[in-house]
Amino acid sequence: MTLLNVDVVKAVRAEVGPSFIRDVLTRAAAVPEVAARLPEGVSTVAVRLTGDKEMQRLNTTFGGEPHATDVLSFAGSAGHVGDIAISWPATERQAAEHGHAATTELALLAVHGLLHLLGWDHTSARERKEMTRLTVEALEQSGIELARSRAGSACRSIANGGSP
Repeated sequence: MTLLNVDVVKAVRAEVGPSFIRDVLTRAAAVPEVAARLPEGVSTVAVRLTGDKEMQRLNTTFGGEPHATDVLSFAGSAGHVGDIAISWPATERQAAEHGHAATTELALLAVHGLLHLLGWDHTSARERKEMTRLTVEALEQSGIELARSRAGSACRSIANGGSP
């Protein structure tokens, strides 16, 4: 049996509790393809909700891109799958743009980051399609449905403004 423990740090004020992110990622880990890539036994992932300024610093330092982004993933080792940083201001902007709740966008970004940590990417159309399928399936585990404008392009729009 695989178990995912999620540690959440809120470095900015965000209208969401840590338990929401924990629940979303724990349920995402139940998707068979996701569970298959998790380390055997107990594994961990850390999530940090932060602001655009810190995201720009992280993206510049670790991604070589001198701009803020919505989500970044940093691989871990052994049982620690890795760390995910999410910009709360970007979450709110993108939620408004797509016409869904900020919690929906946050769930999308958290799952997106987890999938990156587990080896999925979106550099080709085929990869984007698979990553979008897994994202939608993982969100459905939490009863989250993306706005129509976001569902078909979840990884494309993140790829254009998101994680390296």
